[in-house]
Amino acid sequence: MPNKIVCSIVFLLQLCFGAARAVDVAIPDAIKIPEGNSAYLTVHAKGDQIFHCMLKAGEYAWQWHSPEAKLYDTQNQALVGTHGAGPSWTHKDGSRVKAKAIQKIDAPDKASAAWLLLEVTEHQRDGVLAKANYIQRINTKGGVAPLSGCDNNHLGGESRVRYSADYVFYSK
Repeated sequence: MPNKIVCSIVFLLQLCFGAARAVDVAIPDAIKIPEGNSAYLTVHAKGDQIFHCMLKAGEYAWQWHSPEAKLYDTQNQALVGTHGAGPSWTHKDGSRVKAKAIQKIDAPDKASAAWLLLEVTEHQRDGVLAKANYIQRINTKGGVAPLSGCDNNHLGGESRVRYSADYVFYSK
């Protein structure tokens, strides 16, 4: 019985603090949403940022290619969609959006992917994502390009780097 009580308390704390995570963070001015828009959905992404080894101007470097992640409800941790190339976000209800980054800032943790302000450029199907016009990527963990391993022997190779982030969707 005591184990059940402890597990319940831990679950409730995770539920409360997990849901507050995206709301309580201070959003830097550089990635603030334009006036007249309101947040209506926050999802937590867990997956990979994919990089390809490229040769550019005589230098080998890992270049960002695409994300590949699952999206989870921040309150009950249920799987609600996916995030992939485009970049695109697909909800389990079939709605889908593509967006382009319009502003980028370094994450507070320099070992994590940048925080982004994205503008939605394409909508597909009715559903939860149909009304989105902006997306913020915040609270990133991991997801930066490897510092080594890209050379002539690995040209065209792929590196997957684990990451997580919160995506906040906004509408008018």
